[in-house]
Amino acid sequence: MKLLTIVIPCYNSQDYMEHCINSCLVGGEDLEIIIVDDGSTDDTPKIAKAYEEKYPSICKAVIKENGGHGSGVNKGIELATGMYFKVVDSDDWLDGNSLLNILERLRQIARRSRENSIDMLIANFIYDKDGAFHKHRMHYRAAFPKDRVITWGDIMHLRKGRYILMHSVIYRTDILRKCGMKLPEHCFYVDNLYVYIPLPYVKQFMYMDEDLYHYYIGREDQSVNEERMIKNIDQQILVNKMLLEAYDLNSIEDANLRKYMYNYGEILTTVSTVLLLRSGTKENLRKKRELWKYLKRNHPWFYRKMRRGFFGITTNIPGRVGRWFAVRGYRLAKKVVGFS
Repeated sequence: MKLLTIVIPCYNSQDYMEHCINSCLVGGEDLEIIIVDDGSTDDTPKIAKAYEEKYPSICKAVIKENGGHGSGVNKGIELATGMYFKVVDSDDWLDGNSLLNILERLRQIARRSRENSIDMLIANFIYDKDGAFHKHRMHYRAAFPKDRVITWGDIMHLRKGRYILMHSVIYRTDILRKCGMKLPEHCFYVDNLYVYIPLPYVKQFMYMDEDLYHYYIGREDQSVNEERMIKNIDQQILVNKMLLEAYDLNSIEDANLRKYMYNYGEILTTVSTVLLLRSGTKENLRKKRELWKYLKRNHPWFYRKMRRGFFGITTNIPGRVGRWFAVRGYRLAKKVVGFS
Protein backbone atom coordinates (compact mmCIF):
# COMPACT_ATOMS: atom_id res chain seq x y z
CA MET A 1 0.00 0.00 0.00
CA LYS A 2 1.22 3.50 -0.86
CA LEU A 3 1.45 6.03 1.93
CA LEU A 4 -0.33 8.89 0.15
CA THR A 5 -2.49 9.11 -2.95
CA ILE A 6 -2.47 12.49 -4.67
CA VAL A 7 -5.28 13.00 -7.18
CA ILE A 8 -4.85 15.71 -9.81
CA PRO A 9 -8.12 16.42 -11.66
CA CYS A 10 -7.32 17.96 -15.05
CA TYR A 11 -9.39 19.64 -17.72
CA ASN A 12 -7.59 21.32 -20.62
CA SER A 13 -4.60 21.74 -18.31
CA GLN A 14 -1.77 21.28 -20.81
CA ASP A 15 -0.21 24.68 -20.06
CA TYR A 16 0.39 24.16 -16.34
CA MET A 17 -0.24 20.55 -15.27
CA GLU A 18 3.41 19.49 -15.61
CA HIS A 19 4.48 22.03 -13.00
CA CYS A 20 1.88 20.58 -10.65
CA ILE A 21 2.83 16.94 -11.28
CA ASN A 22 6.56 17.64 -10.98
CA SER A 23 6.05 19.32 -7.61
CA CYS A 24 4.32 16.16 -6.35
CA LEU A 25 6.94 13.77 -7.74
CA VAL A 26 9.36 15.01 -5.07
CA GLY A 27 7.59 12.54 -2.75
CA GLY A 28 8.93 9.57 -4.72
CA GLU A 29 7.78 6.00 -4.18
CA ASP A 30 5.71 6.84 -1.09
CA LEU A 31 3.23 8.42 -3.47
CA GLU A 32 0.57 7.28 -5.85
CA ILE A 33 -0.25 10.14 -8.24
CA ILE A 34 -3.54 9.68 -10.10
CA ILE A 35 -3.86 12.14 -12.98
CA VAL A 36 -7.53 12.26 -13.97
CA ASP A 37 -8.21 13.71 -17.42
CA ASP A 38 -11.80 14.92 -17.43
CA GLY A 39 -12.58 14.81 -21.14
CA SER A 40 -10.03 17.42 -22.21
CA THR A 41 -9.83 18.59 -25.82
CA ASP A 42 -6.16 19.63 -25.69
CA ASP A 43 -2.99 17.61 -24.97
CA THR A 44 -3.87 16.93 -21.33
CA PRO A 45 -4.49 13.17 -21.81
CA LYS A 46 -1.29 12.85 -23.84
CA ILE A 47 0.73 14.49 -21.07
CA ALA A 48 -0.94 12.32 -18.42
CA LYS A 49 -0.07 9.16 -20.36
CA ALA A 50 3.52 10.33 -20.80
CA TYR A 51 3.93 10.63 -17.01
CA GLU A 52 2.41 7.17 -16.51
CA GLU A 53 4.93 5.72 -18.98
CA LYS A 54 7.88 7.56 -17.43
CA TYR A 55 6.93 6.86 -13.78
CA PRO A 56 4.91 3.61 -13.93
CA SER A 57 5.31 2.84 -10.22
CA ILE A 58 4.07 6.30 -9.16
CA CYS A 59 1.82 7.83 -11.80
CA LYS A 60 -1.47 6.52 -13.12
CA ALA A 61 -3.35 8.22 -15.97
CA VAL A 62 -7.13 7.97 -15.97
CA ILE A 63 -8.93 9.15 -19.11
CA LYS A 64 -12.65 9.67 -18.66
CA GLU A 65 -15.62 11.53 -20.09
CA ASN A 66 -16.20 15.05 -18.86
CA GLY A 67 -17.97 15.18 -15.52
CA GLY A 68 -16.48 18.18 -13.77
CA HIS A 69 -14.09 18.59 -10.85
CA GLY A 70 -16.22 16.57 -8.46
CA SER A 71 -16.30 13.68 -10.88
CA GLY A 72 -12.50 13.67 -10.99
CA VAL A 73 -12.27 13.61 -7.20
CA ASN A 74 -14.86 10.81 -7.02
CA LYS A 75 -12.82 8.75 -9.48
CA GLY A 76 -9.67 9.36 -7.45
CA ILE A 77 -11.35 8.16 -4.24
CA GLU A 78 -12.61 5.08 -6.07
CA LEU A 79 -9.16 4.12 -7.40
CA ALA A 80 -6.90 5.26 -4.55
CA THR A 81 -4.62 2.65 -2.94
CA GLY A 82 -2.84 5.05 -0.58
CA MET A 83 -3.48 5.07 3.15
CA TYR A 84 -4.01 8.85 2.96
CA PHE A 85 -5.56 11.01 0.25
CA LYS A 86 -5.02 14.54 -1.06
CA VAL A 87 -6.45 16.52 -3.97
CA VAL A 88 -4.16 18.93 -5.82
CA ASP A 89 -5.70 21.05 -8.58
CA SER A 90 -3.76 21.02 -11.83
CA ASP A 91 -2.92 24.76 -11.73
CA ASP A 92 -1.63 24.58 -8.16
CA TRP A 93 1.52 22.98 -6.75
CA LEU A 94 3.16 21.64 -3.59
CA ASP A 95 6.26 22.78 -1.76
CA GLY A 96 8.82 19.98 -1.97
CA ASN A 97 10.39 20.33 1.48
CA SER A 98 7.01 20.53 3.20
CA LEU A 99 5.80 17.49 1.28
CA LEU A 100 8.81 15.45 2.43
CA ASN A 101 8.30 16.54 6.04
CA ILE A 102 4.64 15.59 5.95
CA LEU A 103 5.37 12.23 4.34
CA GLU A 104 7.88 11.47 7.07
CA ARG A 105 5.28 12.26 9.72
CA LEU A 106 2.65 10.13 7.96
CA ARG A 107 5.19 7.32 7.78
CA GLN A 108 5.70 7.53 11.54
CA ILE A 109 1.94 7.60 12.14
CA ALA A 110 1.37 4.60 9.87
CA ARG A 111 3.50 2.50 12.22
CA ARG A 112 1.29 3.31 15.21
CA SER A 113 -1.71 1.43 16.51
CA ARG A 114 -5.12 2.49 15.24
CA GLU A 115 -5.86 4.20 18.58
CA ASN A 116 -2.87 6.52 18.09
CA SER A 117 -3.40 7.10 14.38
CA ILE A 118 -5.11 10.05 12.68
CA ASP A 119 -8.04 10.48 10.29
CA MET A 120 -6.97 13.90 8.99
CA LEU A 121 -3.83 16.01 8.68
CA ILE A 122 -4.01 19.78 8.30
CA ALA A 123 -1.23 21.96 6.87
CA ASN A 124 -0.90 25.58 5.77
CA PHE A 125 -1.41 26.90 2.27
CA ILE A 126 -0.40 29.99 0.32
CA TYR A 127 -2.77 32.16 -1.71
CA ASP A 128 -0.50 32.59 -4.72
CA LYS A 129 -2.39 35.44 -6.34
CA ASP A 130 -1.03 36.50 -9.71
CA GLY A 131 0.74 39.87 -9.47
CA ALA A 132 0.62 40.07 -5.68
CA PHE A 133 4.02 40.84 -4.12
CA HIS A 134 3.06 39.55 -0.68
CA LYS A 135 1.51 36.09 -0.71
CA HIS A 136 -1.13 35.54 1.93
CA ARG A 137 -0.44 32.52 4.13
CA MET A 138 -3.34 30.61 5.67
CA HIS A 139 -2.09 28.99 8.85
CA TYR A 140 -3.80 27.44 11.90
CA ARG A 141 -1.31 28.19 14.69
CA ALA A 142 -3.91 29.81 16.94
CA ALA A 143 -6.45 27.06 16.32
CA PHE A 144 -4.67 23.74 16.78
CA PRO A 145 -1.77 22.44 18.87
CA LYS A 146 1.11 21.49 16.55
CA ASP A 147 2.59 18.11 15.80
CA ARG A 148 0.50 15.92 18.08
CA VAL A 149 -2.61 13.80 17.82
CA ILE A 150 -5.63 15.88 18.84
CA THR A 151 -9.43 15.73 18.86
CA TRP A 152 -12.07 18.40 18.27
CA GLY A 153 -12.01 19.04 22.01
CA ASP A 154 -8.41 20.28 21.70
CA ILE A 155 -9.33 23.20 19.41
CA MET A 156 -7.96 26.39 20.92
CA HIS A 157 -9.54 29.17 18.84
CA LEU A 158 -10.77 28.44 15.32
CA ARG A 159 -12.16 31.87 14.50
CA LYS A 160 -14.45 32.75 11.63
CA GLY A 161 -12.45 33.16 8.47
CA ARG A 162 -10.02 30.38 9.44
CA TYR A 163 -11.55 27.34 7.77
CA ILE A 164 -10.24 23.94 6.81
CA LEU A 165 -10.15 24.04 3.00
CA MET A 166 -9.35 21.48 0.34
CA HIS A 167 -5.88 22.99 0.01
CA SER A 168 -5.08 22.41 3.69
CA VAL A 169 -6.48 18.92 4.27
CA ILE A 170 -5.24 15.35 3.89
CA TYR A 171 -7.74 12.62 4.83
CA ARG A 172 -7.34 8.98 5.69
CA THR A 173 -8.68 7.35 2.53
CA ASP A 174 -11.08 5.00 4.27
CA ILE A 175 -12.73 7.99 6.00
CA LEU A 176 -13.71 9.36 2.59
CA ARG A 177 -15.22 6.01 1.67
CA LYS A 178 -16.90 5.46 5.03
CA CYS A 179 -18.71 8.82 4.98
CA GLY A 180 -20.31 7.92 1.65
CA MET A 181 -19.53 11.28 0.07
CA LYS A 182 -20.41 11.53 -3.62
CA LEU A 183 -19.62 14.91 -5.12
CA PRO A 184 -22.06 16.19 -7.76
CA GLU A 185 -20.91 16.17 -11.37
CA HIS A 186 -20.80 19.17 -13.71
CA CYS A 187 -20.80 21.49 -10.71
CA PHE A 188 -18.31 24.02 -9.37
CA TYR A 189 -17.65 24.68 -5.66
CA VAL A 190 -17.86 21.02 -4.63
CA ASP A 191 -14.71 21.51 -2.53
CA ASN A 192 -17.05 22.94 0.12
CA LEU A 193 -18.68 19.51 0.43
CA TYR A 194 -15.31 17.77 0.39
CA VAL A 195 -14.13 19.64 3.49
CA TYR A 196 -17.46 19.34 5.34
CA ILE A 197 -19.12 15.96 4.87
CA PRO A 198 -16.23 13.80 6.22
CA LEU A 199 -15.77 15.85 9.42
CA PRO A 200 -18.06 13.91 11.80
CA TYR A 201 -16.12 10.77 10.85
CA VAL A 202 -12.82 12.41 11.84
CA LYS A 203 -12.08 11.46 15.45
CA GLN A 204 -8.35 12.26 15.67
CA PHE A 205 -6.20 14.56 13.59
CA MET A 206 -2.94 16.52 13.50
CA TYR A 207 -1.83 19.98 12.49
CA MET A 208 1.61 20.54 10.95
CA ASP A 209 2.86 24.11 10.57
CA GLU A 210 4.09 23.47 7.03
CA ASP A 211 3.40 25.68 3.99
CA LEU A 212 2.53 22.74 1.78
CA TYR A 213 0.06 23.95 -0.84
CA HIS A 214 0.30 26.84 -3.30
CA TYR A 215 -3.18 27.89 -4.42
CA TYR A 216 -2.90 29.88 -7.64
CA ILE A 217 -5.39 32.70 -8.19
CA GLY A 218 -5.32 34.71 -11.39
CA ARG A 219 -6.65 32.83 -14.40
CA GLU A 220 -9.66 34.56 -15.96
CA ASP A 221 -11.50 31.25 -16.37
CA GLN A 222 -11.19 30.24 -12.71
CA SER A 223 -14.46 29.34 -11.05
CA VAL A 224 -13.58 31.63 -8.11
CA ASN A 225 -13.48 34.70 -10.35
CA GLU A 226 -16.33 36.96 -9.15
CA GLU A 227 -18.04 37.27 -12.52
CA ARG A 228 -17.95 33.52 -13.02
CA MET A 229 -19.27 32.92 -9.51
CA ILE A 230 -22.28 35.11 -10.30
CA LYS A 231 -22.70 33.38 -13.65
CA ASN A 232 -22.58 29.99 -11.89
CA ILE A 233 -24.73 31.09 -8.95
CA ASP A 234 -27.19 28.20 -9.36
CA GLN A 235 -24.31 25.76 -8.75
CA GLN A 236 -23.22 27.76 -5.71
CA ILE A 237 -26.78 27.55 -4.33
CA LEU A 238 -26.97 23.81 -5.09
CA VAL A 239 -23.76 23.15 -3.12
CA ASN A 240 -25.00 25.45 -0.34
CA LYS A 241 -28.20 23.42 0.00
CA MET A 242 -26.42 20.05 -0.27
CA LEU A 243 -24.10 21.06 2.54
CA LEU A 244 -26.99 22.07 4.80
CA GLU A 245 -28.87 18.87 3.97
CA ALA A 246 -25.89 16.67 4.87
CA TYR A 247 -26.40 16.79 8.65
CA ASP A 248 -28.79 17.91 11.33
CA LEU A 249 -26.24 19.92 13.27
CA ASN A 250 -28.13 19.39 16.52
CA SER A 251 -27.21 15.70 16.20
CA ILE A 252 -23.47 16.50 16.22
CA GLU A 253 -22.48 15.62 19.78
CA ASP A 254 -19.13 17.41 19.94
CA ALA A 255 -19.83 21.08 20.69
CA ASN A 256 -16.63 22.36 19.02
CA LEU A 257 -17.29 20.41 15.85
CA ARG A 258 -20.94 21.51 15.80
CA LYS A 259 -19.90 25.16 16.17
CA TYR A 260 -17.31 24.85 13.42
CA MET A 261 -19.78 23.18 11.03
CA TYR A 262 -22.36 25.89 11.73
CA ASN A 263 -19.79 28.61 11.05
CA TYR A 264 -18.85 26.97 7.76
CA GLY A 265 -22.49 26.74 6.68
CA GLU A 266 -22.98 30.36 7.72
CA ILE A 267 -20.12 31.71 5.63
CA LEU A 268 -21.14 29.64 2.60
CA THR A 269 -24.69 30.98 2.85
CA THR A 270 -23.29 34.50 3.25
CA VAL A 271 -21.25 34.11 0.07
CA SER A 272 -24.33 32.88 -1.83
CA THR A 273 -26.42 35.77 -0.49
CA VAL A 274 -23.81 38.45 -1.16
CA LEU A 275 -23.21 37.28 -4.73
CA LEU A 276 -26.95 37.36 -5.43
CA LEU A 277 -27.10 40.90 -4.02
CA ARG A 278 -23.97 41.96 -5.92
CA SER A 279 -25.56 40.79 -9.16
CA GLY A 280 -28.56 43.01 -8.51
CA THR A 281 -30.74 41.51 -11.25
CA LYS A 282 -34.43 40.93 -10.51
CA GLU A 283 -33.95 37.20 -11.06
CA ASN A 284 -31.06 36.93 -8.62
CA LEU A 285 -32.76 39.08 -6.01
CA ARG A 286 -35.69 36.67 -6.29
CA LYS A 287 -33.28 33.76 -5.81
CA LYS A 288 -31.91 35.47 -2.71
CA ARG A 289 -35.40 35.68 -1.21
CA GLU A 290 -36.08 32.06 -2.16
CA LEU A 291 -32.83 30.91 -0.54
CA TRP A 292 -33.80 32.49 2.77
CA LYS A 293 -37.32 31.09 2.55
CA TYR A 294 -35.75 27.67 1.99
CA LEU A 295 -33.60 28.14 5.12
CA LYS A 296 -36.59 29.15 7.21
CA ARG A 297 -38.70 26.24 5.97
CA ASN A 298 -36.12 23.41 5.86
CA HIS A 299 -33.54 24.42 8.46
CA PRO A 300 -35.33 26.52 11.10
CA TRP A 301 -32.60 26.16 13.75
CA PHE A 302 -29.89 27.24 11.32
CA TYR A 303 -32.13 30.04 9.99
CA ARG A 304 -32.91 31.48 13.42
CA LYS A 305 -29.29 31.35 14.53
CA MET A 306 -27.97 32.94 11.33
CA ARG A 307 -30.76 35.50 11.08
CA ARG A 308 -29.84 36.85 14.51
CA GLY A 309 -26.13 37.02 13.66
CA PHE A 310 -24.09 39.74 11.98
CA PHE A 311 -24.15 38.19 8.50
CA GLY A 312 -27.85 37.39 8.63
CA ILE A 313 -28.79 40.90 9.76
CA THR A 314 -26.56 42.84 7.36
CA THR A 315 -27.40 40.82 4.24
CA ASN A 316 -31.14 41.20 4.83
CA ILE A 317 -31.31 44.97 5.23
CA PRO A 318 -33.43 46.35 2.36
CA GLY A 319 -32.61 49.23 0.05
CA ARG A 320 -29.45 51.31 -0.31
CA VAL A 321 -28.24 50.64 3.22
CA GLY A 322 -28.55 46.91 2.60
CA ARG A 323 -26.51 47.17 -0.59
CA TRP A 324 -23.85 49.13 1.32
CA PHE A 325 -23.58 46.31 3.84
CA ALA A 326 -23.59 43.77 1.00
CA VAL A 327 -20.48 45.40 -0.47
CA ARG A 328 -18.72 45.09 2.89
CA GLY A 329 -19.91 41.51 3.22
CA TYR A 330 -18.53 40.86 -0.24
CA ARG A 331 -15.11 42.20 0.77
CA LEU A 332 -15.10 40.00 3.86
CA ALA A 333 -16.15 36.97 1.82
CA LYS A 334 -13.28 37.63 -0.57
CA LYS A 335 -10.84 37.47 2.31
CA VAL A 336 -12.44 34.33 3.72
CA VAL A 337 -12.75 32.20 0.57
CA GLY A 338 -10.06 33.86 -1.56
CA PHE A 339 -11.95 34.52 -4.76
CA SER A 340 -10.70 37.26 -7.04
